[in-house]
Amino acid sequence: MRILFVADGRSPIALNWIRYWAERGDEVHLASTFACAPDLAVRSLDLVPVAFSGAGSRSAPGRSGVLHSPHTVLLRATIRQWLGMLTLPGAARHLRTIVARVRPDLIHAMRIPYEGILAARSGTPVPLVISSWGNDFTLHARLSPWIQPAIRQTLRRAAGLHSDCQRDLRLAHMWGLAVDRPSLVVPGNGGIHTEIFYPPAEPPGEPVVVNPRGFRGYVRNDTFFKSIPLVLARQPQVRFRCAGMAGQPEALDWLKRLDVEAAVELLPPRPHAGMADVFRSAQVAVSPSTHDGTPNTLLEAMACGCFPVAGDLESIREWIVPGENGLLIDPADPQALAQAILNALDDAGLRQEALKKNARLIARRAEYRRCMAQAETFYRQIVGN
Repeated sequence: MRILFVADGRSPIALNWIRYWAERGDEVHLASTFACAPDLAVRSLDLVPVAFSGAGSRSAPGRSGVLHSPHTVLLRATIRQWLGMLTLPGAARHLRTIVARVRPDLIHAMRIPYEGILAARSGTPVPLVISSWGNDFTLHARLSPWIQPAIRQTLRRAAGLHSDCQRDLRLAHMWGLAVDRPSLVVPGNGGIHTEIFYPPAEPPGEPVVVNPRGFRGYVRNDTFFKSIPLVLARQPQVRFRCAGMAGQPEALDWLKRLDVEAAVELLPPRPHAGMADVFRSAQVAVSPSTHDGTPNTLLEAMACGCFPVAGDLESIREWIVPGENGLLIDPADPQALAQAILNALDDAGLRQEALKKNARLIARRAEYRRCMAQAETFYRQIVGN
């Protein structure tokens, strides 16, 4: 197939998906909404800035090591949501010229605002697949009244939807996706590479809790940091590792304010293999988010044998049965998070049973090659062969 992806070319999630098709031998083209230099064999790479993605574009935390404060990230997101629609006509014209040159069999826009909206506005007759990522409907769709009609138009235009959770497929139908359109529910990045993410040969020797989420507007890191002294009051030997937070002023301020510097390690962004090692060093992984689909870090942690403690969300319940293969908490409650961490650390039997259940779950529903085989069938449905 000749496939044109409209995506943030810096995103590890998008690149993990796109890489499969490039390595399979399909003719892959990328129209990136952000400046990038992906380590990926694509036939063509074009920059199509939209919603100010070209203004001072620098990689986000966890991509190339550039760190922005949570307030800066929130400000940029707010500007994009309220004013980004103004940039669509020019970006859509640019994308139309790329489609005319590439002549793809299929366009796949990875994320609804703004990649999906842009692809739908380009007005080409090529079949369009839309990916919805975790917060597209529950958060971003509700941030601005200007964006809501555009999302409805995008879903009406879509020939098929890829979602990372069943909840978003349900919401997509409510937002305008025709019920007879093909759909696929697999992790946003295509799935877990189990040759990289696997449990340790021996359980970790010291009690370690990992927070892999970094700073995001929908992750309650205030809850996380406030839970640390509560855990240490009961188990002072516990250590905490925080991905993507090295040098973050807000993280450093929390550690100083709570006097927990000695118990917390702030880690720089790491590649996949490095994060797998971090997960294997820990017994518990936490994700106190208020909005999510299926976080890739949650699945990676589960694949590495970490016991998951996450915000109690509909999408997370698609993966975790509380008390069996993880625990769910109110993401705004530090006491609840601390108690869940302590419960998990205190119960080796629960952790061991969860490890076995999660290994089977990942193999059945999230293993990369199995998921991408489903994606091949899905694409064939869309293009009609």
